[in-house]
Amino acid sequence: MTTLRHDWNRAELRALFDLPFNDLLFQAQTVHRQHFDPNAVQVSTLLSIKTGACPEDCKYCSQSGHYDTGLDKEKLLEIEKVVQEAQAAKDKGASRFCMGAAWRSPRDKDMPYVLEMVKRVKGLGLETCMTLGMLAPEQAQALGEAGLDYYNHNLDTSPEYYGKIITTRSYNDRLNTLANVRDAGIKVCSGGIIGMGEKREDRIGLLMELANLPAHPDSVPINMLVKIAGTPLGDVEDLEPFEFVRTIAVARILMPKSFVRLSAGREKMNEQLQALCFFAGANSIFYGEKLLTTSNPETHADRLLFEKLGMNALQVETTVADSLPVAKKALWKDAMAV
Repeated sequence: MTTLRHDWNRAELRALFDLPFNDLLFQAQTVHRQHFDPNAVQVSTLLSIKTGACPEDCKYCSQSGHYDTGLDKEKLLEIEKVVQEAQAAKDKGASRFCMGAAWRSPRDKDMPYVLEMVKRVKGLGLETCMTLGMLAPEQAQALGEAGLDYYNHNLDTSPEYYGKIITTRSYNDRLNTLANVRDAGIKVCSGGIIGMGEKREDRIGLLMELANLPAHPDSVPINMLVKIAGTPLGDVEDLEPFEFVRTIAVARILMPKSFVRLSAGREKMNEQLQALCFFAGANSIFYGEKLLTTSNPETHADRLLFEKLGMNALQVETTVADSLPVAKKALWKDAMAV
């Protein structure tokens, strides 16, 4: 059985990335099978609960107020609308419902609405996840008391490359938010974006930061950059697909018990590339036609791919006795039935 480590160094990660492709995937798949059902994938839906006009200058983001991407600004969604979307996601097979707001951090006046969203969505029997920007300790504590299961706050890239992507918040700001989330008893969802013009050393730096956190993130989203017209990264050179698969595989080896999510960018991936990512250890996806503001494969396409691969969706139910989520595997064709 693989031992959990938090002391990885660059030389070890370089050696993994440099392995022959088949050897790397074999090692990743071996680690994956020690901790997970190799044919089961956790399925999430992501909803933007507040869109646009974000004060941050993340060079990849359509919602940044610093760039003209043609995106319409929207206010915080009404609670009932969020609950309806969550119920629809559950009906289509999602086990986790993620809510994202384009904020630097939540304002005091928004917190009661956000906390009620968590309680109402959790009451449907779904796992809950939010991404609201930076969190102060008391905000994280309030979300934990409301029952939030996961909080997403990506590191995005390596500490060395970070300043070329974002200048309005520091790397330490991000690490502090992750610490506040952990201290509040909320599971951490943290990963990064690949294909932003970074070098392999930066992909190594990102994964090393994640793997050497005091506790591995429970969920590690690996995003392929979705190039948005109007952003500084709108015309960056495409990343070679095998390098993306290698990144997934190394993430799986470093963080053997974490869900590794094949996240943004799937719309541009063919079925064969996605299948390679699953073999490399990815075992979580977002489904639905949209990820916040960018497109995503249609639910029907995901269902067909899973049927071809003989894969299952993980379904989360809530026990009546203690309201704690209990993982239950359901066949994809049943979970996705309309």
